[in-house]
Amino acid sequence: MNIAFDAKRAFQNNTGLGNYSRTLISSLATYYPEHHYYLYAPKLTDMYNPAAFSNMTTILPQKPLHRLLKGLWRSKFVVSELAQQGISIYHGLSHEIPFGIHKSGVKSVVTMHDLIFERNPEQYNPIDVQTYRKKAKYACQYADKVIAISEQTKQDLITYYNTPADKIAVAYQSCDESFAVQHSDAEIAQMLGKYNFPKEYFLYVGSLIERKNLIGILQAMVLLKGKVDIPLLVLGGGSSYKKKVMDFIAANGLQKQVILVNDTVKFAYNDLPLLYQGAKALIYPSFFEGFGIPILEALWSHTPVITSTGSCFGETAGDAALYIDPASAEAIAKAMEEVVNNPALIEALKKKGIIQAQKFTRDKCAAEVMKVYQSLNQ
Repeated sequence: MNIAFDAKRAFQNNTGLGNYSRTLISSLATYYPEHHYYLYAPKLTDMYNPAAFSNMTTILPQKPLHRLLKGLWRSKFVVSELAQQGISIYHGLSHEIPFGIHKSGVKSVVTMHDLIFERNPEQYNPIDVQTYRKKAKYACQYADKVIAISEQTKQDLITYYNTPADKIAVAYQSCDESFAVQHSDAEIAQMLGKYNFPKEYFLYVGSLIERKNLIGILQAMVLLKGKVDIPLLVLGGGSSYKKKVMDFIAANGLQKQVILVNDTVKFAYNDLPLLYQGAKALIYPSFFEGFGIPILEALWSHTPVITSTGSCFGETAGDAALYIDPASAEAIAKAMEEVVNNPALIEALKKKGIIQAQKFTRDKCAAEVMKVYQSLNQ
């Protein structure tokens, strides 16, 4: 098969959607080398290196008008090129497919990560909500198959868009295999020294937005003052919610306890596995996610996880996490205290985490997606 991807985020996004795109494309090319993979991208960057694969070709906009209007090329004009290129299946990796593709004869697949903008529209710009909704509803209606990254997302697609259940395939995501490589204490210490990070710390990974509930962790840290004074490293960026975070830190005297990594150093993504492995625990008290990739990264890193009840978190973490009510600072504080004071619990969580992570290996995740492609190519 000739399989094409909307590869914009593989080259331009360094967070969740970009990581999903890069990992899936590489996994398919590795485990199913008999197919050829075409990456349609508005521009190339050093975030991804398709030259590492002999069965991969990048396609950029060629016509002057398409180069000028790259967004329109990606969302519409690309359709005519797909048929000319002999593409069997086009995969929109993040909530959208090109308009009109259902009339082209080219089969299409779309991955839906979450519908959080439908659940919590108040947390988004109203114009963005309308744009996301238009693209997502169109994709769910006209794609030949919809991939949901969790059962939670599948249920949301049925609830909000009336997408037929038999049109949706749940195919979990994996993460970069670098998280599975275990590093020595000396290597972790060297990394921490490079950034002047503390030797002991809790870790938060994710955008600084209201849904991810960083202030819930900070409230727990206030409760733990004098009992557990281990600092928190925060890896992620934000804007309006970040201002609330900064105000809370200042009002509660947490300036020495909370380190906003992006404001402090130029952190290298290659060091992220070491950052996980050196942490007491990943604290991920989000109110809602589509999958929660930092949980999986922590499991692969043999790092204990504190996360929320409900949403998709049980799918991702299984029995390998401490579950808390994200609305309760007291519950978060209690879990943080347990992680510090109960070494037997930590060892048990690490062992369970290794087993749970095996459900999300790159080959298993690629196999589920390939099943979807093959079902359309019969």
